Amino acid sequence: MTRSRGRVVLLAGQGDSTDIVANELGRHFPDLEVIVEAPQSRVTLAKRRAARLGWPTVAGQVLFAAVLLPVLRVLGGRRIARIEREHGLDPTPRHDSGHVPSVNDPLTVELLQSAHPDVVVVNGTRIIAPRILESVDCPFINTHAGFTPRYRGVHGGYWALAEGNPDLVGTTVHLVDQGIDTGGVLARATFEVEPTDSIATYPYLHLAAGLPLLVAQVARVLDGEPPSPVDEDVPEGDSRLYLHPTIWGYAWRRFRHRIR
Repeated sequence: MTRSRGRVVLLAGQGDSTDIVANELGRHFPDLEVIVEAPQSRVTLAKRRAARLGWPTVAGQVLFAAVLLPVLRVLGGRRIARIEREHGLDPTPRHDSGHVPSVNDPLTVELLQSAHPDVVVVNGTRIIAPRILESVDCPFINTHAGFTPRYRGVHGGYWALAEGNPDLVGTTVHLVDQGIDTGGVLARATFEVEPTDSIATYPYLHLAAGLPLLVAQVARVLDGEPPSPVDEDVPEGDSRLYLHPTIWGYAWRRFRHRIR
């Protein structure tokens, strides 16, 4: 079912998750516009993290993300294809995107204001500056691969499993504020993983669980209903920001505890 009323903008980073989100939104909201930011410099990002975490930890994270994760994606290719097929996820690249050097670049403000959106959907960007969030009078909504506020950052499903919380493996749709995955929760969905799943396939399960929720929340806004955060039912435990595991941390959990 498509909706012709209302303007939706997807503000996103590069990657197949953005293509999947864009294609799903485009099926329901034909006036979708997509703005994609250029990727961050890995060197700059590593230096910034090293100042907080130290170079040994950051080196382990870089090795995981740059060396091991691509291998796991290849090994999980058949499982990824099955998830896409069973849940109707379409990774076909889109070619109608506007491009900006950063989500926080002045050009982003120009493109957003010229689009006159009723809602902005966010996927995989840098932290968005207040001036961007305030540049248009509409809600910004994000689909997060994790059960917030407990699991913020990246690989929320993996970290829930690693900490022995399979009931908190899930996806959250939330409002975007100035924090990192700290905005008001609009909806959540949990899911179970299969023995053949791994940290490389979990993102696709997160999308499969979260996209119906996202579409429903966007439709509510276009129907004139303001976003309404749910009453917080925060699981026991502190809200934490999670990053990539180190390559040795992942290996230890995989072979010692069978957390893939």
